Amino acid sequence: MCVGCDAGGRERAVERIGGIQDPSAEVLAEAAAAFGLLASTARLHIMWALSESESDVTHLADRVGGALPAVSQHLAKLKLAGLVRSRRQGRRQIYYVADPDVVTVVRLMVGQLAARAGLPAVPAPRSPGTGA
Repeated sequence: MCVGCDAGGRERAVERIGGIQDPSAEVLAEAAAAFGLLASTARLHIMWALSESESDVTHLADRVGGALPAVSQHLAKLKLAGLVRSRRQGRRQIYYVADPDVVTVVRLMVGQLAARAGLPAVPAPRSPGTGA
């Protein structure tokens, strides 16, 4: 019988160790992969821009100062990771943040770093567009 498994024999997402709940190795690996994607300045900037409003790749490239093909590749990676979604609007793909909690983490981190550097405060997290 599996000690860290649920009634169906599947490993639980959270294990209890010494009274403290720790995420499973699988959950930690997924989190590390998401943080790895956000370790890119360009992708972090894209997420920041999308947290404020939905956008197509052309406007995102203008805003983040990247080449259109590069921004498109970054969006593809973010989309594969489930951090960004898109919807069709006429002939354009409109991109938006898939999970508002990711935006909260991004804004908290950038806000803390800005505060440490004595820079103006970063606006509080807001709910990004849902694509609806």
